[in-house]
Amino acid sequence: MSVRIALVADIHHGAPSATKRGDAALDLMDGFARFSNDAAPDFVIDLGDRISDIGRDTDLRLEREVAESFRAVEAPVYHINGNHDRDHLEVADNEEILGQPLGNMTFDAGGWRIVLWRADSKIHRTPAHSGFILREADLLWLSRVAQNADRPLMVFSHVPVSGHAQTGNYYFERNPSASTYPMAERARAALAQCRHPVVCLSGHVHWNTVTVVDGITHLTQQSLTESFTTKGEPAGAFGLIELGDTVSWQVLGLDPMAYAFKPHADRWTPPLPGFDEHPEFAARRRGDLK
Repeated sequence: MSVRIALVADIHHGAPSATKRGDAALDLMDGFARFSNDAAPDFVIDLGDRISDIGRDTDLRLEREVAESFRAVEAPVYHINGNHDRDHLEVADNEEILGQPLGNMTFDAGGWRIVLWRADSKIHRTPAHSGFILREADLLWLSRVAQNADRPLMVFSHVPVSGHAQTGNYYFERNPSASTYPMAERARAALAQCRHPVVCLSGHVHWNTVTVVDGITHLTQQSLTESFTTKGEPAGAFGLIELGDTVSWQVLGLDPMAYAFKPHADRWTPPLPGFDEHPEFAARRRGDLK
């Protein structure tokens, strides 16, 4: 039995900002609702960044307008907060507007365990720290889910943890630390504890990518309103992922993507240390080993 999931990422409703065409967001959300209703998914995942933040009062209004646009979607919708949803709003504000709790959660569907890893997505700006914080409680929760899994895991989050290169990315090539969590390698290590296949899908970085790390496939989906890959026009990205013995992921719009693979639980050989740190390589350089 397979499970079908419709996906939307980084809606960024609001005024245009850099390459984000937030002025087109609500019209595109009407299109997403039609797409989702035609596709008849088991449920929908909103990967976060529903708005482009301005200030608390404006952000409350923008979030409510996006929440209203989701009412046209017939399937159940699960929301994840992005960093822009949290700049001026609390988790509780988003929960009230969206009508659902927004803590970490799991549920089973079609032979898979769906993992909504709603780790802290606020970008902190203090003299002591600028950027995301991967909180220990969120990391421990993910680790326990992986350790206790009795079936494949499909992990959704706003922020990706693959550590993939941001070369060519309009926002993150010169700001790579803002593309992921500090100590993201700990999240990857937590996931690697799972004895079953693991697939991860995130938003945040505004492009479609596939990265495999330690046998775990990490996907990121294009933003609904991003335009840096689409010549100034909003990408209009609608996603659909089907989970079964194989995984098929498709992104429609002006920046399309299609990828299918068979997930597995095989883990890779641990990476070699730096050559300068490895005694065998150091000995070879000294001539002690032939």
